[in-house]
Amino acid sequence: MKGSNSRGVESVQSNEETEWEVRPGGMLVQKREDGNDDVDHHDDGVGGSTIKIKVSHGSNHYDLTVPSQSTFGDLKKLIAQETSLEPKEQRLLFRGKEKEDHDYLHMAGVKDNAKLLLMEDLASKEKKLEEVKGSIESSRGCEAVAEVRAEIDKLSEQVGALEAVVYGGTKVMEKEFIVLSELLMRQLLKLDSIEAEGEGRLQRKIEVRRVQSLVETVDTLKARNLNPASNHSNAASVTTKWETFDSGVGSLSAPPPMPSSTKVTQDWEVFE
Repeated sequence: MKGSNSRGVESVQSNEETEWEVRPGGMLVQKREDGNDDVDHHDDGVGGSTIKIKVSHGSNHYDLTVPSQSTFGDLKKLIAQETSLEPKEQRLLFRGKEKEDHDYLHMAGVKDNAKLLLMEDLASKEKKLEEVKGSIESSRGCEAVAEVRAEIDKLSEQVGALEAVVYGGTKVMEKEFIVLSELLMRQLLKLDSIEAEGEGRLQRKIEVRRVQSLVETVDTLKARNLNPASNHSNAASVTTKWETFDSGVGSLSAPPPMPSSTKVTQDWEVFE
């Protein structure tokens, strides 16, 4: 009886031992007995069957069914269909350890009803936040530029009306030109204070050039108003010098002093 019990124990131990074999594709799977190639090994998670996996992502939970011999990379593709995360943005953890895309589920011990933790890659998350932040800043910049553009439109109409009067031969008070120039410069300062990226930055640059052009037009009209009898060829030339900053906004600066054309010399005759 004793010998019989010993053989029974050995038989149980032998049955509990698992033999493995390498398939032609290089995959390590449980060795099957002859005549049992068509047996479905669903319970042990090995073979050609499918298994159910529970994936947790924050407060969200997903139940996925995948082939038992899939890789974690294959699993990420299925997760991408359920979430907004692309495979490269995912981190899959099983039993507290992150798994690589080329790792096989069954080799890692993933079986039916196994639980995995899904986390978003930190670098990808930061990149998304930067993109969202840039989009918000661009939108705010466009709105701020639009408000200034409305004021510039009104001033542009005033410049057009003033141009019609001056070229019509009517004398205009110098104060009109000064006030209009100051109003235009205020809009230029407003544009300079706007922080914008992307489309907002481009729109700001367009409006800056527009204001500069209007200021130069006012200067030209002012010169013609002083001498209405002069024609275009001999009219006084008034130019505005712009200093461009990194923000793309121009600022007025006084021209450098011109050298004097009069040369004064003193030639003294010394008497004895």
